[in-house]
Amino acid sequence: MAEINITPLTDVFLVLLIIFMVTTPLLMTAGLKIRMPKTQALPSLNERDVIVAITSDERYFVNDAEVPKDRLVGFLRELKVEGKMVVIQADQQLTHGVVVAALDAAKEAGADKLAIATEPLPAVRGGRRR
Repeated sequence: MAEINITPLTDVFLVLLIIFMVTTPLLMTAGLKIRMPKTQALPSLNERDVIVAITSDERYFVNDAEVPKDRLVGFLRELKVEGKMVVIQADQQLTHGVVVAALDAAKEAGADKLAIATEPLPAVRGGRRR
């Protein structure tokens, strides 16, 4: 009597599950249309960081959840940002005052470490940019 061996099928499903678990967090922030300034020094992020994204039309998102501007401090307090890094991802078309207000809101909520996210500059090869 022949039996079907499902071990290879289980292996395939486990590999697919791992791939989806790794790529899903990367795709979550890809939906926001934010053109950040470019620089060579990039901050290193980890999963504990709180990300405050500000779009060009001044909509605020905290870890992908939209938050009204006047509720930003309260929302960050609820997340308990003490000891965590708050990273501001602001569109490059925003004024300096909008970014400073977001940094001030994070500081008021108790954040100790603040950073501004940027995009990498194009690689330089032979003195010319690609």
